[in-house]
Amino acid sequence: MRSRYNPGIRIRTRTSSQSRLDLALSILLVIAIITAISMTIYVIVSPKQGEKFTEFYILGRNGTAADYPTELRVGEQGEVIIGVVNHEYATVSYRLVVQLNGTTLYERILRLADNETWEQPFSFKPERSGSSQKLEFLLYKLEREQYTNQTAPAYRSLHLWVDVTPRE
Repeated sequence: MRSRYNPGIRIRTRTSSQSRLDLALSILLVIAIITAISMTIYVIVSPKQGEKFTEFYILGRNGTAADYPTELRVGEQGEVIIGVVNHEYATVSYRLVVQLNGTTLYERILRLADNETWEQPFSFKPERSGSSQKLEFLLYKLEREQYTNQTAPAYRSLHLWVDVTPRE
């Protein structure tokens, strides 16, 4: 009697260990694909937080980085524009102090939200003559303990050298 199967054709059957290995590799591949898709969505959806910083600047009276009042007479008014821009990704309180030769001329507390800009003209009148008088602009980033700590170093500082001549 002849067999119904052709003896030249071999049917390869898988052993149970090969089936388990294929199943395990398939599951790992699916998990890897799902993880890759999830990470791609996370990177696209979540905003990237850049460097935290605060812009602190002074401008001349015309609103540019020029024409600073560097030569004045005693009692003559000098004017600049002071600017602060918060890029700290949070609301921040600052203390702004302006000093001429170590004497405080102006002090103010600022509270700025993230990406908020504060600009204000500032006028000053030197009361004594002298060359290279230091007009300092100090910005303190306030933490709770710094509201009263006057010796903490400034977070940002700027200065102008002002030559003041006697009145004529």
